[in-house]
Amino acid sequence: MSDDMKMLNGGKNEVEIVIPDTAVPNDPEKYLSEIPDYNDDFTIEMIIQKILKDDKQYDLSKIISAYEFAAKAHEGQKRSSGQDYIIHPLAVAYILLELGMDTDTICAALLHDVVEDTPATLDDLKKRFGQDVAMLVDGVTKLSKIPIFSREEQQAENIRKILLAMSQDIRVMIIKLCDRLHNMRTLKYRPLDKQRNTALETMNIYAPIAHRLGIMAIKEELQDLAFHYLDPYAYSEIEHILENKKEEREAFIETIKKRIAQRFSSEEFAQPPQIDGRVKSVYSIYRKIFINHKNIDEIYDKYAVRIIVSTIAECYNVLGLIHDMFRPLPNRFKDYISTPKSNMYQSLHTTVLGKEGIPFEVQIRTWDMHETAEYGIAAHWKYKEGIQGRDKMEQRLAWVRQVIEAQQTSDDVEEIVRIIKTDLDPEDIVVMTPKGMSISLPINSTVIDFAYRIHTEIGHKTTGAKVDGRIVPLDYKLQTGQICEIITSKDPEKGPNRAWLNIVQTNEARSKIRSWFKKERREENIVEGKAELEREFKRHRINLPESEYTAFLEDDFKRHNCETLEDFYASIGYGGVLLSKIIPRLKDKYEKQYVHDDEPSIIPLIQPKSNSSRSSIILDQIDDIAVKFAQCCNPLPGDDIVGFITRGHGISVHTTSCTNYKAVLQRGDPEELNRWCDIQWSENSTSQLQTSFEVIAQDRMGLFYDISAALVEARVPIIHSSSRILKNGNALFESTIVISSTEQLRNLFDKLRKIKGVISVDRAAI
Repeated sequence: MSDDMKMLNGGKNEVEIVIPDTAVPNDPEKYLSEIPDYNDDFTIEMIIQKILKDDKQYDLSKIISAYEFAAKAHEGQKRSSGQDYIIHPLAVAYILLELGMDTDTICAALLHDVVEDTPATLDDLKKRFGQDVAMLVDGVTKLSKIPIFSREEQQAENIRKILLAMSQDIRVMIIKLCDRLHNMRTLKYRPLDKQRNTALETMNIYAPIAHRLGIMAIKEELQDLAFHYLDPYAYSEIEHILENKKEEREAFIETIKKRIAQRFSSEEFAQPPQIDGRVKSVYSIYRKIFINHKNIDEIYDKYAVRIIVSTIAECYNVLGLIHDMFRPLPNRFKDYISTPKSNMYQSLHTTVLGKEGIPFEVQIRTWDMHETAEYGIAAHWKYKEGIQGRDKMEQRLAWVRQVIEAQQTSDDVEEIVRIIKTDLDPEDIVVMTPKGMSISLPINSTVIDFAYRIHTEIGHKTTGAKVDGRIVPLDYKLQTGQICEIITSKDPEKGPNRAWLNIVQTNEARSKIRSWFKKERREENIVEGKAELEREFKRHRINLPESEYTAFLEDDFKRHNCETLEDFYASIGYGGVLLSKIIPRLKDKYEKQYVHDDEPSIIPLIQPKSNSSRSSIILDQIDDIAVKFAQCCNPLPGDDIVGFITRGHGISVHTTSCTNYKAVLQRGDPEELNRWCDIQWSENSTSQLQTSFEVIAQDRMGLFYDISAALVEARVPIIHSSSRILKNGNALFESTIVISSTEQLRNLFDKLRKIKGVISVDRAAI
């Protein structure tokens, strides 16, 4: 059942689907009536009217049949807004019509939820509407009957299924994007936690995919809508700034357009250029203000003028005219015509200064470029009746295969979500080879990423690199416009280094490195993986005999598609399994299954030395006894610590400021004091320990998001977090995190104290 849908009849679906033997042609006239204004109340009349106005040929009878089938199937179902559920598929179909998609896509949009939310089956759709429509609906339908361990894995598997279907037919993802767009437009009717989860998924997954497909209108609206729910305070602040200057902005843009049109009137063009003005989207301005720490007056391209001409030659002629009329700002010119973006976007961008002293951006492109910029891959249906030629399709969808291949080498289903977040980020760089070929890469990519993007074997044999003629290290981060030359080894046995997995930024490179180790170094991977697992077990005090490893790790075998313990070791060794992700869960499992307060003593009681002569024990050198960290004070590397000798459970580590330790000192009981011993951290302690803290702040919208963002930015693993309103009206945020030292904790606290409205940040008991 869809998350955003409520069922009548006590939540049970009792709709009966009747499928006639043949499709009966429908009369569209009976649906035509007065069409309401554009709003959320979409009707089949709006669909019909839109089709009749378009120049394209549609099978109207088939579309109406699909509507009638969907209306019958969804009868009695309601959305969270209280509207009939059929409003949603109608809205998705209408958005797809605006993109110019074909008949089968419109039918699939009308039917996209019937298999998931009603008794209708794919066979029913195949009989009635054909193989293509059934395939599209199946591609969009969520997975439901597979063993999944968490919500995150369910999300990842759904995305993976959609990408697999998309690699066969891109229309699957276009339907899904329009489906998500309408759900975002009506998200206000969902509970607050659903709003945030859906908005976060939209920002991290669907907006980057829309960007890579080049559908800018959908990408920008998805980002703005998601941003509105993720940080409503910042959204309203930017919107307020823009609204206050609306008249001034519109007057400025109109003045610029008139000046350009007047200058163009004396020039010769194949046909008069079209001149438009626009303002950057709210989220785009947010990225530059809050992420890049800029003032809104420092954003040079918040105003933009777009000029559309007939030929590429006219693009460059117009560029010369613009630079003659206005003063160009240095380092603000980008030629995306000669070096298109990875999503095939082409245009000339230049930022200039008007007489008013206000900078603005000018975009210059042809009509073909404009169609690609606005509609991306959907332009092939809107203007060309589908993609012409398989080579074109292969070129546009190469990144889909890269995403799927990268996930398959990781043995971790959630990897696919991380790939989309990083590799499909809209901020790309363009780096040149010595022969002049342009390579597009995500921002912060290294020379190793560059080498693997050129060719897998070049990546494997990389030994060094030159950037603009200068030798650079392998972790050097490339920038747009640089010329990079890769230095390779002639040794046929040369392969990548394991350390590269921590250097590369692109999942394409990471996937190819993993694949090499997986194929070429299985025995080495097993040894390395086993050693790494045992190191982590020891560090987290998971004391298991090796004979019990298989039973203890059985669930993780299934999660990572491993059949044996050696397969699991090998997967850890080549980087397919990330221990940092699974160790917290394994530690909890170990404590539940093996650690009991009433266990008989298996560790001999340590005979303490007298207080007068005792010396400090180095904590990391204690190998023969158990060590645990007290939850009453949560000691961290850097704290002054003291050890308490328990009866049969080793040493319990406390801070010297612990209330329990201070109480013992106050009582002065010699027998109790003798059970405390001096201990200290080693100089290079690598302990990763849990600690808790609490933040008290003035309650406001976006507070929880700001705190969470600070934790994510600090790369701090979060074990648990919660928030509540105190009686005095302030908000209390509590969290348990994994931290390596008091210094790291202090730095985190300093960041949290800078958040607007924060009153105090303090450590707390777990």
